[in-house]
Amino acid sequence: MSENRVIMDEAAIRRALTRIAHEILEKNKGIEGCMLVGIVSRGVHLAQRLAERLEDIEGVTVPWGELDVTPYRDDRESAEGTAAAGDQLKGLEVQGKKVILVDDVLFTGRTIRAAMDAIMDCGRPESIQLAVLADRGHRELPIRPDYVGKNVPTSREEEIEVLLQERDETDVVRLTQKRGN
Repeated sequence: MSENRVIMDEAAIRRALTRIAHEILEKNKGIEGCMLVGIVSRGVHLAQRLAERLEDIEGVTVPWGELDVTPYRDDRESAEGTAAAGDQLKGLEVQGKKVILVDDVLFTGRTIRAAMDAIMDCGRPESIQLAVLADRGHRELPIRPDYVGKNVPTSREEEIEVLLQERDETDVVRLTQKRGN
């Protein structure tokens, strides 16, 4: 296998996000009561793109925000306190809402667990759903996405690299060998 294999190009990413938007609408019988929360960093851009697609389809603005879960991680050094979650959501009310977390890659599930903790510190949503661009498996926690752009079985020696126009000036998802292997 090559060092860098493209598994989604710009068109595939666009199609996946459009399909996810339609699946969100179908599962929730519309968009009323829903909000998107993108996990920093690339999940934020994906949430914004999903919000735009949902608005194009439904003609309704979908509230969305961003969330940095670093203070909630159990496997990384973090800053003191966890009050940052409510501040980051910038006035978006999660109480009684259908919160759809958006991230680029789902791996062990630890980031999503941290995001759920952060959301719960902001209120009690009606539900929390998960949308990811790529699911690579290797879960350490019982977390399953509701919406998946692409399932990509990987080995532990591989990584999925997501590059987005907003940060990286290109849209591509690549399968790469871990550095140092």
